[in-house]
Amino acid sequence: MENNDLLTISPTWRFLDHTTFGPQFDALQSFAYDDTLCTFIGQHDATPTIRAWVHHQTVVLGIQDSRLPHIEKGRALLLEQGFRSIVRNSGGLAVVLDEGVLNVSLILKEEKGLSIDHGYNLMYSLIKSMFASYPVTIDAYEIVGSYCPGSFDLSIAGQKFAGISQRRIRGGVAVQIYLCVTGSGSERAQLIRNFYDQAVQGSPTKFTYPIIQPETMASLSELLGVELSVADVMMQLLKTAQSQNIQLTVQPFSEEEQLLFSDHYDRVRLRNEKALSNI
Repeated sequence: MENNDLLTISPTWRFLDHTTFGPQFDALQSFAYDDTLCTFIGQHDATPTIRAWVHHQTVVLGIQDSRLPHIEKGRALLLEQGFRSIVRNSGGLAVVLDEGVLNVSLILKEEKGLSIDHGYNLMYSLIKSMFASYPVTIDAYEIVGSYCPGSFDLSIAGQKFAGISQRRIRGGVAVQIYLCVTGSGSERAQLIRNFYDQAVQGSPTKFTYPIIQPETMASLSELLGVELSVADVMMQLLKTAQSQNIQLTVQPFSEEEQLLFSDHYDRVRLRNEKALSNI
């Protein structure tokens, strides 16, 4: 059985905390950050990275979502509810990001033995370790009725609180998770259900979009019965890394990484504009 501790990848990880950048922090920048790190780590003998990030009032759509028959009405509904919408540069479907949702990326070199499942299991193992002190079982399987369903949905007693995705580019791997920490999971799910109702309106679609059942989703605060904050979960992440004998280093972007970031951000923005211009 594979050992999925971070230590199996490296005894040292770089740590980037982007959780307090505030409402002006654009989710497109996050995709550019992860692509930059993927490229840099994939092409150099660079330290693997843990990056944590939070975005305010944003719905991230998948490419397929952007092609729904009445997508402009779906996006208008989101805007009425105070959410901007963007199109992500990788697979998956619509997810909600707000100040109660913590995102974590594990970014590492794509070695030969690092299967797709190993990447997912690395993140799954980290999350289980972070919440090991609670008397709950965290499962990984598709939660039908949730938004952006996938085989590595994380749930407690059948209610989803997190989803894991993976992006591989230029020799690097970014394993990404969103964790609904505070607030109402079912309210977030209801928002996406309303989005699909508006964006589809009974018209035929080219893909099977999820039929959202809001009760299938909850936040960790709701599931654990405690008032957790994003800062609390960040502290738990750092403690877990320490317990696995990981040394964390904090390094700002180098000049080379800054140049790479500018290129990736331009690319991500143009891709988003192109996806939205087809609407």
